Amino acid sequence: MRLILVVNPGSTSTKFALFAEEKLILEKNLTHSSGKINGYRQITDQLDFRKKLILNELEKQNINLADIRIIVGRGGLVRPIESGVYRVNERMVSDLEQGLLGQHASNLGGLIANVLAPVMPNAEAYIVDPVVVDELQPVARISGHPLIPRISIFHALNQKAVARMYAAARKKRYEDMNLIIAHMGGGISVGAHRRGRVVDVNNALDGDGPFAPERSGSLPSGQLAELCFSGQYSHSEIRAMIAGKGGMVAYLGTNSFREVCRKAEEGNQEAILLRDAAAYQTAKEIGSAAAVLEGKIDAIILTGGMANQEDHVERIKAMAGFIAPVIVYPGEDELRSLAFNALLALDGKIPVRDY
Repeated sequence: MRLILVVNPGSTSTKFALFAEEKLILEKNLTHSSGKINGYRQITDQLDFRKKLILNELEKQNINLADIRIIVGRGGLVRPIESGVYRVNERMVSDLEQGLLGQHASNLGGLIANVLAPVMPNAEAYIVDPVVVDELQPVARISGHPLIPRISIFHALNQKAVARMYAAARKKRYEDMNLIIAHMGGGISVGAHRRGRVVDVNNALDGDGPFAPERSGSLPSGQLAELCFSGQYSHSEIRAMIAGKGGMVAYLGTNSFREVCRKAEEGNQEAILLRDAAAYQTAKEIGSAAAVLEGKIDAIILTGGMANQEDHVERIKAMAGFIAPVIVYPGEDELRSLAFNALLALDGKIPVRDY
């Protein structure tokens, strides 16, 4: 039996799952109290604690550790890399431990995989498609000022996974297709996928593209500059307006798109306008991606939590459906996406890269 162990650490949780090939055989979401987590000075100090929790759960389920062939962790804030499956090596461990691009719970994904591998005699440690996947074409990096280049931060794991799933369903190779993929969750990223590479995508974390439940997206830069120097807000407060307390939270006080839609259905005029604007801005971003791909597009794929709202999907289809067929993969299953890529690597269908 070939087992794949998938680990997705969050700020107050450790999600992991065990797959036998494509079949899910075990899934756990271990929650951690804020008191426990706050007791650690640095994120990396939690490593041994989380490792032991996973091993204890596997022991409870009588899992033969020798059957585990791959341990794949959620990719953290490593150096910008091309999409793919990467072996965890010394350089990656060093970068994750240092928090080279920032301290984040996802940094623990590769580190946990690395410390679990020695106790699983036939396993290798991998990560897959971190948020810093960077395949931008040179022209896409130009922002308008040399001090502020455009950078690639987006929902690479889910975008790449649904792209490969769609290609497989069509009996085609992802690398032979042109796709526009809109991940619509707490942030929204719209990627132009040209023959297996995301040649352009908005920075879904840091103030670019459509507004989202928690993020402001692109803001008029002159007005933002005035706000920054008004003396009314601190740097951290401005950053929170961009990511965390922007978007729907700022307008309606909720980060639940479902709640926004419910209020709109009840006749709340602000919610109606906000709901319609969300579809408007996402469709407009899809149109921009269509220009990048010169109109040669096999499909538009809508994914993420907001894709569960059928009316929202229909609004986007009404605006962007003339470009290409619109396909919907609602929700986001990060654990399955990680396992899907690991299995492709195990079967030799995609290469395993060195970091």
